[in-house]
Amino acid sequence: MHDIPTWFRAVSLAALAVLLLGDLYLVRRRPHVPTVKECLAWIGFYVGLALVFGGLLYLVGGGTPATEFYAGWLTEYSLSVDNLFVFVLIMASFAVPREQQQRVLMVGIVIALVLRGIFILAGAALIEHFTWIFYFFGAFLVYTAITLVRGGGEDEEYHENRFVGLVRRVLPVTDHYDGGRLTTRVDGRRFLTPLLIVFVAIGTTDLLFAFDSIPAIFGLTQDPFIVFTANVFALMGLRQLYFLLGGLLDRLVYLPIGLAVVLAFIGVKLVLEALHENTLPFVNGGDPVPVPEVPTWLSLVVIVVVLAAATLASLWRSRREDGEVRPTAPRGP
Repeated sequence: MHDIPTWFRAVSLAALAVLLLGDLYLVRRRPHVPTVKECLAWIGFYVGLALVFGGLLYLVGGGTPATEFYAGWLTEYSLSVDNLFVFVLIMASFAVPREQQQRVLMVGIVIALVLRGIFILAGAALIEHFTWIFYFFGAFLVYTAITLVRGGGEDEEYHENRFVGLVRRVLPVTDHYDGGRLTTRVDGRRFLTPLLIVFVAIGTTDLLFAFDSIPAIFGLTQDPFIVFTANVFALMGLRQLYFLLGGLLDRLVYLPIGLAVVLAFIGVKLVLEALHENTLPFVNGGDPVPVPEVPTWLSLVVIVVVLAAATLASLWRSRREDGEVRPTAPRGP
């Protein structure tokens, strides 16, 4: 862990909790479909907050934790954008009313953050006691990268995970919505509306994605505080991004490839760190292996360059394809 003052950690977590609760209150009080202008304003606000937070980290802890935060935030944010593909499928599968989708995303994000927090604490404990787990994390990220390139991570329809299916079987759930209510009455009996199931679906599905993203960010920093705050800032503003991108998600055709490169890079970095701190008796006799270390600043540069290149290449291809299919005006006689 970095030498970041305890008061700064406490104040930061408290401020983020207040911000999330305030955001949740606003969404519940005024459910609506945000305009493009509103989405851009909120996304700019949350991105600005992340940049300011990184600057504050630099002031209280130095350049290393600030660089690690920016690298982790960019990685988590890009992976969260990829998750939006599945969120779109979930909304369509459950036929969520458009005006309730902001609330669904916000509650799902809060659930996801709680589950990710538990996951991060468990991961930090494992790393502290078993440094060899970096071998596993690294290999898993490289495997995930290969899967992304092959297209194995894509699916054209949403399949309920086991937890959502269990909730359906155990609790009485209706097939129709009742505005923004979580419960409704049918023939005098109290039933849950599908809104609760969607909350659970978004939150638990995001946790499944965390099996990729959390090991990735642990490859950039081992400080649980930086890991968690990077996750919070990455998920904040995600609901506005959902409405802003909408159908444009399909145009980011090279994003999975860019994410695959980032995950493979971090996976190799984790393996190198595991070799550098090796304790496994069957690897170099249990002694550390003299391998090069990848500095955090280089990780940040690679992440920025790769994601920018993937985005620009996607936009270029989209514009070229639009130009090819554009009908030409008929010529006169």
